[in-house]
Order: sequence, then structure tokens, then C-alpha cells
Amino acid sequence: MDILGIDIGGSGIKGAIVNVITGELKTERYRLETPEGAKPKDVAETVAQIVKKFSYQGPVGMGFPSVVIHGVCYSAANIDPSWIGTNINELVGKVTGLPVYTVNDADAAGVAEMRFGAGCKFDRGVVIMLTIGTGIGSAVFTDGHLVPNTELGHIEIRGKDAERRASDAARKRKKLSWEEWAKRFQEYLENIEKLFSPDLIILGGGASKESERFIAHLSTRAKIVPAQLLNQAGIIGAAIYAAEQD
Repeated sequence: MDILGIDIGGSGIKGAIVNVITGELKTERYRLETPEGAKPKDVAETVAQIVKKFSYQGPVGMGFPSVVIHGVCYSAANIDPSWIGTNINELVGKVTGLPVYTVNDADAAGVAEMRFGAGCKFDRGVVIMLTIGTGIGSAVFTDGHLVPNTELGHIEIRGKDAERRASDAARKRKKLSWEEWAKRFQEYLENIEKLFSPDLIILGGGASKESERFIAHLSTRAKIVPAQLLNQAGIIGAAIYAAEQD
């Protein structure tokens, strides 16, 4: 079964057609810049361009950077505040003419890693997937079941949202070396471990491509591993989500 998965990011909107049985991408990943301001109509029209690129007809799965409950956006940390209260499924569905199913972007990535990647053998205990990019996204699984919309990038550390200190965007903004940034991320991980006592921590998102440059500087009780699907995870997980809803 082949479904179009789309990952809405702070800097780019990526899509590919996915075989949801095997987790393999059936097409090359196609990326467009996220429109400045990431406002609803502009994002929806960008998604429509990706649909057109693939001449695709069918359900669309979409990973979106907010709390998403029954297709409705309830937060806007890295997108325009006008998204709050918007039914994403209806908006993007109207522009594309296709059925759309939206899930939190980190939850999508986590679903993919648990099905086909670094977490596929962990069906017992607590697994936390952290996506490191413009912000920090999180997906929490207990005995293989997703606890949706955890948004652990927004726990408070030193009076700030954790992602303001420890995201990849923060590393770039502060011009930190990977080792310097790892000290900040280590502090974040220590807070995560205090709260959840996970058995496995999976590090994904854009920064996962550089994991060999920082993972040796991190120390956790839980086993800590880089994501296997890297930045394809959000696309794959979004497609899986759509397949299970349609």
C-alpha cells in the first residue's frame, strides 16, 4: 500500500510516497522551503505543490509541528499563531482535494522508528524519541503504545523552554561547537530521565545526521541510540498514520 507522507518542518516541507508495509520510500524525497511565517494558507498551498509533483491521488498523511487532536492544531511554538484552532485536515484537504490525516510531527517520526527503525525490537518498557531540529520534538511509547502530543521540548530548564537552549537551531544561533552544545543537551536529557526513567532514548531529526559528532559526549542510564531512518522518519510515520486512519 503506497501513501504520500508529508513532514512539515520549520525550514522545509518534505514529501515522498511510502510503502507502508515495508517502510520504504517509493520515490525520491521532494523538499520545498517552508513559506515565510508558515501561515495556514501558504503551508496548505505548498503541500498542494508536493501532491502535484507526484501526480498523487489518495489519502495524505501529514506530520505537523504542534499538538494535534482530531486534526485540529492546539499549539504554535514554531508556526504562525493563526494555526491555533485550525482544522488542519479540512484546510489542507480543501486545497489538495484529497483526504488528509494529520499527526504531531515527532509522534510521526516515533511511529516510524518503532515500526521500522531503532525501536522496532522494544515492545516493552518506555521508549522516548527526541527529534532535534528547529525545536525539540518528542514521542513517548510505553510497551509499544504511543502517548501522543507530549511536547517535551517545552519543559522548563533554567527559566526557558528546553528547545530554546538545546535544539539544533539554538546550537547554530549561539555558534556552539558540537561538544559545547552536547553539554546543554546532556542537561536536558538528565531532566527527561528524572521524569520518565526510559529504557531507550532515540535521537532523531535533522541533527541525527551528525550523531557521531555528539553522541559520545552524552551519558544516560537509558540506552541512547541515533535514529535509523534519520530525517525520513517523519514522512514514513505520517504515511503509516494515514494508512491506519483511512
